Amino acid sequence: MIKAVLFDLDGTLADTALDLGAALNRLLQKHGLSMQPMEAIRPLASHGASGLIELGTGISKNAPEHAVLRQEFLDEYELCFTEQTVLFTGINELLLSLSERQIKWGIITNKPHRFTDRLVPQLGFKVEPDVVVSGDTTSAPKPSTIPMLFACDQIGVSATDCLYIGDAERDMQAGNNAGMTTVLANWGYIAQTDQPQTWPVNYTIDYAGQILEIIEEINNLYSNN
Repeated sequence: MIKAVLFDLDGTLADTALDLGAALNRLLQKHGLSMQPMEAIRPLASHGASGLIELGTGISKNAPEHAVLRQEFLDEYELCFTEQTVLFTGINELLLSLSERQIKWGIITNKPHRFTDRLVPQLGFKVEPDVVVSGDTTSAPKPSTIPMLFACDQIGVSATDCLYIGDAERDMQAGNNAGMTTVLANWGYIAQTDQPQTWPVNYTIDYAGQILEIIEEINNLYSNN
């Protein structure tokens, strides 16, 4: 029985790619490197700071200089993270429908709370989230199950009664390992090098309203058993 719907933030609820891209390109300019086009940035936006830094500089997260670049990137993002970010089409309509059905909703993101806590109130949600878990709210981010189970505890809903919607492999891994039903948002930031067919996905959707169809399907099965 689905009692709560939990979402990733970047690439699932909100289109953050333009602001992330602006931060990356300012960082690259600062270091005398070539700017990246949005066609290259968008598919990697859900890979976070590490993925974007590697795209622009070729430096992986395991390199000793990565930590300094990551901090510089976050400082640049601080200057623009609310400028062009908007909710994806259909999100508010979905949240209103969930509210009508008395289904709770929340956010589990790897974005640091320094951004999440200020961005979420500015996104214009028609229904306030019941829980928001940032990448540094708990002791480990996704793909760990720790933030998933923490969110469930906060809203008083079992993981098996939750849908988790995301656009990245770590989203599907974290949701699946926590016992949630996983839903891949096809409108998100999925790179050509990703292999979503190998991810632990229960459902794949192309628009937000399909979540209601999944809930109805699951709850009907529950009622008939």
